[in-house]
Amino acid sequence: MGSTVFLFHGTEGHPDIHWLGWLNRTLSAEGHAVIAPQFPSPPNEVPTKVDEWHDVLSEYADQIDENTVFIGHSLGGLFALRVLEKLAHKVKVAAIVASPLGVKPVNDVERAEASSGYIFDWDTISANCDNFFVFYGEDDPYVAIGNGTLAAEKLRTDLISVPNAGHFNTDSGYTSFSLLWETIRPVLSG
Repeated sequence: MGSTVFLFHGTEGHPDIHWLGWLNRTLSAEGHAVIAPQFPSPPNEVPTKVDEWHDVLSEYADQIDENTVFIGHSLGGLFALRVLEKLAHKVKVAAIVASPLGVKPVNDVERAEASSGYIFDWDTISANCDNFFVFYGEDDPYVAIGNGTLAAEKLRTDLISVPNAGHFNTDSGYTSFSLLWETIRPVLSG
């Protein structure tokens, strides 16, 4: 039996943006149930409110269990961490991709900070997930790789630093993300 995989898009995104649609199809073909919610994500002059994303995710609360996987791109990765702060049980995997966590420079840092803030309960987050994967582009023009260093340190995992990946978005050539798939696949089937 496959895992239930939640895909969390980033700011001004949608469930099929960049490599998320490709990953949805890849996971589904392998027998995993994929849930890719559309979160409210206003235009760039208005901060995205992560609290409103929790309201959307609450519709799926009964599908989050110990076999669940969270994969979040950009603000979606920050949101995955916020969800892990609130859970009463563990999930199987969390993959954080190019997420702003407060280490500058971050493009539009005020908007990103207004979305959620950068104070995290790292102990609770770490206790609520069995396997963390942290992907950051070495040349990300929006989120400094220092955010990945922080995430890897706090989550007690390795930083997967990818050259020439930018922000892992379509502009950087990321309409698929084989490295992420190849990295998490063994854990999903285990």
